[in-house]
Amino acid sequence: MAVADHMSPLDAAFLILEDAQPEASMAISSVAVIEGPAPSHEEFLAAIRARLPLVARYRQKARQVPLDLGPPVWVDDPAFDLNYHVRRVALAPPGGDAALCELVGDIMSQRLDRMRPLWEYWVIEGLPDGRWALLSKVHHCMVDGVSGTHLYYAIFDESPEGTANLPQDTWTPQSEPSPLNLTEDALRVLLRNPADQARMIARALASPRDVTRRLTDTVRGLTALAAALRPATFTTLAGPIGEHRRYATARAALAEAKEIAHRAGTTFNDVVLAAITGGYRTLLRERGEDPDPQAVRSLVPVSVRAPGDEGVCENRISLLLASLPVHLADPAERLRAVHDRLVALKGSGEAQAGQALSTLARHQPFPPVSWGMRLAARLPQRQIVTVTTNVPGPRKPLYLLGRRTLEILPYVPIATRLRTGVSIFTYCDQVTFGVTGDRDSAPEVGRLARHIEDELHQLSAAHLLKAAGPETAPQRVKPAKPAKPARQRETARRPTAPQPHVA
Repeated sequence: MAVADHMSPLDAAFLILEDAQPEASMAISSVAVIEGPAPSHEEFLAAIRARLPLVARYRQKARQVPLDLGPPVWVDDPAFDLNYHVRRVALAPPGGDAALCELVGDIMSQRLDRMRPLWEYWVIEGLPDGRWALLSKVHHCMVDGVSGTHLYYAIFDESPEGTANLPQDTWTPQSEPSPLNLTEDALRVLLRNPADQARMIARALASPRDVTRRLTDTVRGLTALAAALRPATFTTLAGPIGEHRRYATARAALAEAKEIAHRAGTTFNDVVLAAITGGYRTLLRERGEDPDPQAVRSLVPVSVRAPGDEGVCENRISLLLASLPVHLADPAERLRAVHDRLVALKGSGEAQAGQALSTLARHQPFPPVSWGMRLAARLPQRQIVTVTTNVPGPRKPLYLLGRRTLEILPYVPIATRLRTGVSIFTYCDQVTFGVTGDRDSAPEVGRLARHIEDELHQLSAAHLLKAAGPETAPQRVKPAKPAKPARQRETARRPTAPQPHVA
């Protein structure tokens, strides 16, 4: 039996990282807050069932090949049970932000079941004003931020009237391959590998100038990456983490962030990263630590998707390693430094080098690639302190069962020694920050979220002047007082997995 649907090495890396680190759960997530009333369990199940033909991965599970002879493969799940993947829970009154964030942290602390398709939907009732929420939880081996966002267009509608002419469900699961089938398929791929590499080399030799240019760019990018991989200055932002997570959110008007960027002569990405930089600076000072120039190095994922590939369920990302200028006291100076550093990083070829390595790994025998990944996942790393993702979301309202989605809150997983991570998501006229933290070593995620909001307000007030050149001398703004910590816990009524609880 031939098995054709192989994971890319980059997709497989997220499974391997989770295997190597028992404290990590490599699922990404977002929470859509929707106007009420909440649908019944049966109504919601019927709506998702009708959309399953649009997302083939929702009825497939990941199977790893014995001895890592080949990359993991996607296979149909003959025992697929939609009821298992759709859960229902209600917040205890009054069901505010603190209770919702507490619940998100609890849900995202739990790993997805590797024996089933790697996703869950959680219907969350009990939000104020009759609202409800839908938490989408999907393993990172299936999607990145862009393709995960595209799933909204498959499950949600762009008008309250809904989507007409949904495809008829003709799915019949193929029989699941045995370990012997998987091994035979992997061996066939390994035997073909020399011929595949020869064809790749022949294609490359047909365009020697392109090859020379790409090789030069890749070497330049790898050199920049190597320079960025020196250990970061020690702070309590990095270190061993546990299995449990905290979560908090910050919000801002998209127009405000864009106006700051316009007045400062920077970009929206620069503004949100500068706000995060200011948040970390304040947090370090609250902890009594020095905001050293090399104290906060962030992994910044970069999409390398071609136009039109947004809906492909696969990771197509590279990375930049940015040292956030937390040592600068003035918000305007931090924004200018962030802008200059990102311009330099984009010109360094780091992202292109990462993409080249991912492409090269696709054409290599998988066993040594996987062994290298497993070794790297177990080695202690002290180069990266946090992760910062920025995903553009829908600019027009989305609807589910005729109900309008009011906001979407993002979540980014953390692993290795990263005790915090920040995700940014834009939806309609709002930009939202989701702050993930290790429950024991990063209890101040709520304060970090408030600091990010305060920093945006300071940037807006600092009149980042009419056109931002290095000669501009921005007005200094007195830092805002730290926000009081949000309530730590509100009890939420939880379902017993795997059966959903209808509140």
